[in-house]
Amino acid sequence: MGPLAGIRVLDLSQIVSGPMAAAWLADQGADVIKVETPAGDPVRFVGAKKGRVSALFVSVNRGKRGELVDLKSPDGRARLEELVGWADVLVENFRPGAMDRLGLGEARCRALNPRLIWCAITGFGPDGPYAGLRAYDPVVQAASGLAAIQADPDGTPRLVGTIICDKVAALTAAQAITAALFHRERTGIAQRIDIAMLDAAIAFTWPEGMYNQSFTDPADPAPDYASLGRLWQAADGHVALGALQDIEFEAVRATLGHPESLADPAYNSFEGRLADYPAVLAAMAAEVAKRTRAELMQGFTTHGAVGCVVNSRDDVPADPQVVHNGCLVEVDQPGCGPVRVARHPIRFSASPARHAPGPAPDTIR
Repeated sequence: MGPLAGIRVLDLSQIVSGPMAAAWLADQGADVIKVETPAGDPVRFVGAKKGRVSALFVSVNRGKRGELVDLKSPDGRARLEELVGWADVLVENFRPGAMDRLGLGEARCRALNPRLIWCAITGFGPDGPYAGLRAYDPVVQAASGLAAIQADPDGTPRLVGTIICDKVAALTAAQAITAALFHRERTGIAQRIDIAMLDAAIAFTWPEGMYNQSFTDPADPAPDYASLGRLWQAADGHVALGALQDIEFEAVRATLGHPESLADPAYNSFEGRLADYPAVLAAMAAEVAKRTRAELMQGFTTHGAVGCVVNSRDDVPADPQVVHNGCLVEVDQPGCGPVRVARHPIRFSASPARHAPGPAPDTIR
């Protein structure tokens, strides 16, 4: 049934941040109704699609029921008020003030349903100098420092190649909603939740991405964490590997056949390796390049090293661990046939999430 069985969610959101949050609640057993206007959620038309349904739309709206509601019409307003009375949770990601302009702001909705938990996701928050800005993921990556963290060696900022701020905000919202439901269960008090994509992105990137900005008094600086990671060219592709701890470096040496170039006893300690870091990296790169990805993977698993092959996007569905974990499931989407989506990643022992979610709403045709 899922841990949220019996919880009713009204999803008024669009694009990714709100819909993905609501989809996670649906995966966990909540009954979610997604409301769309006659124009439809714009994400229906983003990326690979069939007709008026994109794979992205299915991924972030699977397992929901759908209703077509014209929020500007009297009948549509009346229906939405009925749904507000029905819901435990309302999710919206409009710009601040949009719901008030529709005559369905928090005060009106709470008058209809005092037990309603209202979750508002915005780009920059409900107030402040950026509150009125339209916010898509690249804008928040820029403002949060994430694009700077991804910078090229010459300092040119770069975007992460996925809408990470939208999705981090979605997961933050899903957690906050369950916390608010728990609070309501204990106290009877429903509350409003405000989640800014900017806030979620900074909280997500700060621990290691901003450790050089964390101490307000002078402290020993360190290389930016982003500069410490790299991918390694093997004979037939790339692998990732790491060796922060001494035992992990020994496992890498074993994987690479204990080459003479890495045998210096000074390398047995992190400090010793750091003191000769360019030479260590060059020696490792030369040894990795001699071996195939399969040979390296065999070494990683045999010796307990930190490493894995770099999968292409086409490789991911067939990766043996992805297959073993059942990371991908198929949704039978009307008019589209099977659509692969990611299985809900949390495994509950007593109240499992939906392993095979239902289709996304087929409201717009």
